[in-house]
Amino acid sequence: MRRPVFRLPSRLPVDGYILALLGTVALAALLPARGPAATVADGASTGAVALLFFLYGARLSTREAMDGLRHWRLHLATLACTFVVFPVFGLAARGLVPYVLPPNLYTGLLFLCLVPSTVQSSIAFTSIARGNVAAAICAGSFSSLVGIVLTPLLAGLVLHGAGAGFSAHSLVSVACQLLLPFVAGQLLRRWIAGFLARHRKVLGRVDRGSILLVVYAAFSAGMVQGIWHQVSPLRLLCLAAVEAVLLAAMLTVTSYGSKRLGFPRADRIAITFAGSKKSLAAGLPMASVLFGAQAGLAVLPLMLFHQMQLMVCAVLAKRYAARADAAEAAEGVEVPDAAGSGRGQSGPPPVTRSSGSPRTSGPATGASVPRTRESSESVRARR
Repeated sequence: MRRPVFRLPSRLPVDGYILALLGTVALAALLPARGPAATVADGASTGAVALLFFLYGARLSTREAMDGLRHWRLHLATLACTFVVFPVFGLAARGLVPYVLPPNLYTGLLFLCLVPSTVQSSIAFTSIARGNVAAAICAGSFSSLVGIVLTPLLAGLVLHGAGAGFSAHSLVSVACQLLLPFVAGQLLRRWIAGFLARHRKVLGRVDRGSILLVVYAAFSAGMVQGIWHQVSPLRLLCLAAVEAVLLAAMLTVTSYGSKRLGFPRADRIAITFAGSKKSLAAGLPMASVLFGAQAGLAVLPLMLFHQMQLMVCAVLAKRYAARADAAEAAEGVEVPDAAGSGRGQSGPPPVTRSSGSPRTSGPATGASVPRTRESSESVRARR
């Protein structure tokens, strides 16, 4: 009898990039940048932020953004969830200070509620759940575009009372480090779009490496100033519990709210994933500009929420997909039996999904019949 061989799971439950972020935080805790090294790290971080938003501007297709305006009700619902409902929940959490959350973690939680929605993971989860992928692309792009202007303005409005110390100088810094590179990317897009498309993988590594550099600089400054002694493990557990409630509330609002507004199923899925998620890639550079040396604790709630939303939305997307399969089966699509026979169709055709869905279905084609016959012949041969 063979001994069972231990094998690592092919897919870890934690996102690999989150592990890289945690490793960067650990590096900053063990070897923080001090003195001249801190000056170099800050300068490199500033350049990395400008490069990130230049690439964001160069990648965003103006034509696709204008085409997406035709679905204005869906985009308006997503933007309302991202920049209205989220901040309202964040302001309501003010009653948890100081009994559940200390003021510094509450500032990070409130900043989390002001960050734009993520793009990549919203598209991926919408695709898995058989939703309107085209709408998810446009909704995430609009949220990122609007957030470049709206997030700093909302931060200056609501975080001023939370002790963030925003001023006109801070908003000018935001314009110089975020808006100007983004506009430059849009203006140069017609000449560099082809180069960016050919080197997409390399530039993706540049994006993630730049964010890791921003995290290292922010957490190094926090270590030098000793701000980590202000947070206990119990407070971090309280923060995780508060963010779990926040995510559950937003998933409920986006799911049931979009249903009450009369959106079809595919659009409801896009609104649920795009309206309940926050972008780590956009939030970290913004925090480094808005908070400066205090960005370490400010981005901690965002990092925790990002990992939490990935895990929860992955499970939710699979449940949506299972419901879609069950609906197709109820409409007459045969489920493969124990003998391994292929799919046939014995009833009315399944409901066609929206044009934005990654998979479309219609009446059974002749391609499905040979598969069924081949599997039946193979069963007879085995017998």
